[in-house]
Amino acid sequence: MQLLSPSPAAVYTGMSDAVTRISSAEGLRTLWRGVASVIAGAGPAHAVQFGTLEAVNEMMGKREGTAAWVSTAVAGASAAITSDAVMTPFDVIKQRMQVHNSAYRSVITCARTLYRTEGLSAFYVSYPTTLLMTIPFTAVQFSVYDHTLKFINPTRKYDPLSHVAAGGIAGAVAAAVTTPLDVAKTLLQTRGTTEDREIRKANGIRDAVKIIWRRDGLRGFGRGLTPRVLTFMPSNAICWMSYEFFKMVLRLRGGNSQAPSRTTHV
Repeated sequence: MQLLSPSPAAVYTGMSDAVTRISSAEGLRTLWRGVASVIAGAGPAHAVQFGTLEAVNEMMGKREGTAAWVSTAVAGASAAITSDAVMTPFDVIKQRMQVHNSAYRSVITCARTLYRTEGLSAFYVSYPTTLLMTIPFTAVQFSVYDHTLKFINPTRKYDPLSHVAAGGIAGAVAAAVTTPLDVAKTLLQTRGTTEDREIRKANGIRDAVKIIWRRDGLRGFGRGLTPRVLTFMPSNAICWMSYEFFKMVLRLRGGNSQAPSRTTHV
């Protein structure tokens, strides 16, 4: 839905139309194309992300009021920089595999072909744009999660429902705020699959933004908003619940079961 120059058969009026037509024309399994790349990259990327988050939180110490918002945002931005360095190549492969009528059916084949035809830089051409998106995404996500959790779970004890709720809300807000940058990122990551010469020559966020604005106006920056929000709400909810669960387990094993969870509270 975010492609500006798709195949005529891949022009959709909305999310339900896209799901119906893709599943009927290419099979239901096509909706999960590229998931292997996501799985391969998500584990190490999230490990680096939350490891950086905890390290920066400890370094900055406990803050109150406005300083708490700022320190949480700084910790989130730092986590985004490190995790995206790991995840961006996997995301590029996923995007190439998900393009309409993509010739790629395996992660390894896609990676080899991409490296041979476009070089190593193709895996990181969208990294600056990705950072422009994920730094605010992570900063917003961590800040919203932390302060939502303070409201619904003031004691900050482990409570799956409160972590799911706070995580879902944080994911939805962050996804909506950063959708325009995600559209630009998608254009850069899939430029090698289009016959459009202007898009193939796009070489950064400035070129991508100019192309989107000229061709589709303000509306173009909202492409894919609904599926993006609906994707990040449950995934962030599960991610935060799992994170808090393993923090609790490690705390219990460390003999500190009474200590309150800090999460992103700094």
